[in-house]
Parts: sequence; C-alpha cells; structure tokens
Amino acid sequence: MAMIDEPLYPIAVLIDELKNEDIQLRLNSIRRLSTIARALGEERTRKELIPFICENNDDDDEVLLAMAEELGVFIPYVGGVEYANILLPPLENLCTVEETCVRDKAVESLCRIGAQMREQDLVEYFIPLVKRLAAGEWFTARVSSCGLFHIAYPSAPETLKTELRTIYSQLCQDDMPMVRRSAATNLGKFAATVEPNHLKSDIMSIFEDLTQDDQDSVRLLAVEGCAALGKLLEPQDCVAHILPVIVNFSQDKSWRVRYMAANQIYELCEAVGPEPTRSELVPAYVRLLRDNEAEVRIAAAGKVTKFCRILSPELSIQHILPCVKELSTDSSQYCRSALASVIMGMAPILGKDATIEQLLPIFLSLLKDEFPDVRLNIISKLDQVNQVIGIDLLSQSLLPAIVELAEDRHWRVRLAIIEYIPLLASQLGVRFFDDKLGALCMQWLKDKVYSIRDAAANNVKRLAEEFGPEWAMQHIIPQVLDMINNPHYLYRMTILHAISLLAPVMGSEITCSKLLPVVVTASKDRVPNIKFNVAKVLQSLIPIVDQSVVEKTIRPCLVELSEDPDVDVRYFASQALQSSDQIMMSS
Repeated sequence: MAMIDEPLYPIAVLIDELKNEDIQLRLNSIRRLSTIARALGEERTRKELIPFICENNDDDDEVLLAMAEELGVFIPYVGGVEYANILLPPLENLCTVEETCVRDKAVESLCRIGAQMREQDLVEYFIPLVKRLAAGEWFTARVSSCGLFHIAYPSAPETLKTELRTIYSQLCQDDMPMVRRSAATNLGKFAATVEPNHLKSDIMSIFEDLTQDDQDSVRLLAVEGCAALGKLLEPQDCVAHILPVIVNFSQDKSWRVRYMAANQIYELCEAVGPEPTRSELVPAYVRLLRDNEAEVRIAAAGKVTKFCRILSPELSIQHILPCVKELSTDSSQYCRSALASVIMGMAPILGKDATIEQLLPIFLSLLKDEFPDVRLNIISKLDQVNQVIGIDLLSQSLLPAIVELAEDRHWRVRLAIIEYIPLLASQLGVRFFDDKLGALCMQWLKDKVYSIRDAAANNVKRLAEEFGPEWAMQHIIPQVLDMINNPHYLYRMTILHAISLLAPVMGSEITCSKLLPVVVTASKDRVPNIKFNVAKVLQSLIPIVDQSVVEKTIRPCLVELSEDPDVDVRYFASQALQSSDQIMMSS
C-alpha cells in the first residue's frame, strides 16, 4: 500500500505547504518544485502540478517571484519542448500581478521558454498569449506584453506580423504612461526582429510618436532607443530619422531627457558617421556641456575624450576645448570630478603643442581643486600626459603641484600620490628623484594614518627595486634605520615592516651587516607589540641569510623572546622557531 501511495505524497505535501500561513514554508515549497516534478514524473507534472500552480492564488510577492523564476527552467520536467506550451498559462497569470519585479521575472521566463518553443507552437500558443496580454483590461498585462513581441514576431506568418506591428503601435499610444514606457524600453529589441522595409516605415513612425510623448519619463526611454535603432538603420536613414531626434532631445525642456541624450550622443556619433557628427552633433554636444543642470553637464563631461576621438584635433580645439575650460571651474564639484577622470585622455588626441598650450593650465587648476576626488582623478592618469609632452615639461609644470598634494590634508590624496611615486620615479630618473621627491618618501613613513605608513613602506621597497641596492644603501637605508629610535612605538613598527620588505631586495650581505642588528636591538624594546613584530621580521629573514647567522644571531634572539612575560610575544617567537626548524630540516 505504501508503494502505491508513494507518488501521491509529494503533491499532497506541496498542497499543504502552499496553503500554510508561514511564508517561509510556502517559499521553500515553491523552490522545491523541480524536485517534486521529478518525483511525480512528466505526465503527472503536466496533468496535476501545473494546473494546481495555475489555480494557486497566493498573494505574497516573494512567493510569486520564486514561482516565476522556477517555471522559466521547467521545460525538462514537463516532457521537453513539445509540451512547453503547458507552462504558459501560469506565467500569463503572473504577468498581470501588480508587483513589477514579479511581472519582469515572468516576462523573462516566458522569453526563455518562447526561445526554445517550436515554430508551430509559437503561432498556436505564444502569439495568442501576447495578443491577450496586449488587449488586457488592466495596465499590468499590457506592460508585460511589450517585452514579448521580439520572441513572438520572427515566427509569425505575414498576416500576423502586420497585426503584431499594429498592436505594438497601439501600445505606444496607450493612455497609461507605464505602458508607453514599457513599449519605449523594448522598442530596440522588437525593432531588431522586424524586416528592413517595415523598420523604416512602421517602426520609425512608432519611434517618432514616442519621442514626442508629453511624459518626460517616456521620452527619456526613447533616447535609449536612438542608439539601438541607429545601429539597425543605414547611415543615411540614421541621419534622416535619428539625428534630428537627438538634436531636439539635447534641447528638451526636461533635464532628465537631456541627461539621457548626453549619455547616448557618443554611440550615435558612431552610427551617423563623421560628417553629420561635425555639422549636427557637435553643436548639440556643446549645448549639453554648457547645460544649466549640473547632472547634464556631468554626463556630458564624462564623454569628452570619447567624443574628441571621433573629431579631428582642430575641431576639438575649436569647439570642445572652450567648454572644457569652463567645466574645469564649474560650480559643481562632481562635474569637475567627471571632467578630471577623462581629461588626461585628451592629451594623446590633441598632440604635444595643444596639450602644452591648452590642456596643461587646465590640469594645474584641477590639481589644485579644493575637492579631493578631482585631484585624485588627475593624479591617477598623469602617465597619459607624460607620453605626449615628455618628462622635462611635466616635471617643471606639474611637479610642484604633486609635491603640494603629497602633504594634502586628505589622506586618500596622499595615498594616491604614494602609489604613483614608483611610476614617477622610473619616468624621472635617479637624479631628479633625489632632488625633488626623496625627502617626501621618508616623511610618509611618519604619517599619522596607518594606511599611509603601510603604503610608504611598500613604496620604499619598490624604489629600491627600481634604482637598485647600491642607490638604496646610500639614500634609503640610513634614513630608514635612523627612525627605529623614534619615541612613538607605531613609527618603530612601521620601520620593522619596511625592513622586512627591504631585506629580500637588498640581499643577504646588507641584511646581515645593516638590517639584522637593528632588528635584534629592537627585540629589547619595552613595548610587547614591537617585540612580537621583531619575531615576525626575524622569521621572514631566516630564508634570506646564511645558516650560520640563523644559528648565531636569530635563534638566540627568538629563544629569549619565547620566554617573554607577554603571551603574544611568546606565541610569535615560538612560531618563528618552528619555521626555523623546518627550514633547517629541509636544507
């Protein structure tokens, strides 16, 4: 008897759990649908489970969302692609609920199922579903239908294709702004499936209606469609249909539409070609760069370098550079920051003379900006300018500003400068570096912020790698070792960290003669934190120095530390001794 009742058990449990008041139980039940379907088998899943799901009128959005997600991958459990149409009714119901995320997930699952369905099934089941939703009394169904046309259209016979295009056109003129918004969002996907001759006539008239919508939320979504449609049309059609629209959008009364236009204008330049870009889009872009809304200027400023790449250097200097100068002193700090993040990329485009004459003064003013993010964005891209104007000019004009930033009150700015120093060092060369930046590198080891001290220790190591051990022995090691006597224990800890980083670069001889004695002396420090850091440093030195040095100097020091009153010092000393034993055994 138990064997006969076995297949009934899963559906009974599911029914019980789906009717339970506890939402977590209902959720768990939905997430186990695939397991239950496997237990029931394909036929019973089709005949019992799917109808039950259709009738289930749960009103909790989380449960419905999980259901919409599960059904999207359910084709194998109902018997494969030939039975995929069984899954459409429950998802159709979910396309009409109020919660947006549930509808979106249901549309996504329908698209996934539709993409796998056979052509005759699409015509028989999927296209009627799209038409039902598009004619739905409640706006939610009509909103959902817009996302399904690109799946339904390719398989439809000619008469149905005409009908689908007409229905989509009606959705674009729907009374509800939400429906028109959805139609505008999905227009690019639908247009990609429409034949070229209908694209020019039907789709472009739909698009023009959307661009003149009285709701700015619809128009701004139509802006996104500009670039998508531009890629589908021939360049001459793009110039005729899309170009006037984007030019109008750049002067739209709603700042949100202008903001979208500023974001999309670069993609459109690629679609229309160089000549229309010069005559039509440059004036539109200049208007956006000088817009009275800061958000629009920010979006436009972020595209400056990309836009200049399409133009000739002469046009960039004539039209775009005056706007860039204005933006560098813009009242919005975010606008200046957006400009600073891309402006360095203009140097290779404009060439050496224009960079020296026009861009350098702008770089300098942005390097002295009161807002740290602006300064950071300039610092991080200095190498692009160096490639164009050469190190001599860069050092004369920008280096004083960099030195000033090295003492900036915002620690993140100081950090950015430190991270840039090794690159600067390799570009400037030893002599120049010693004169101008050497003292700064030592100064950072005594910074009040730990992240700066840590970065400064790494910086010292990278400089030693760049200029070699001999240079480091003259210019870095004596100054670093002097700081081990600093009265503040945190600075002494930084020096120990620097020693552990420098030792592998300096080699065994210098480590034994110069670095190791300082570490051993520090083991007598009265602060336990220093002593257990000494144990860590000694452990890192064991593989670098000779075995005799380990036996004579390092191990006695570690043995002494392993008997220290402080528990942490004893722990790290014993760890180092164990490491020493393992290295001895392996050698």
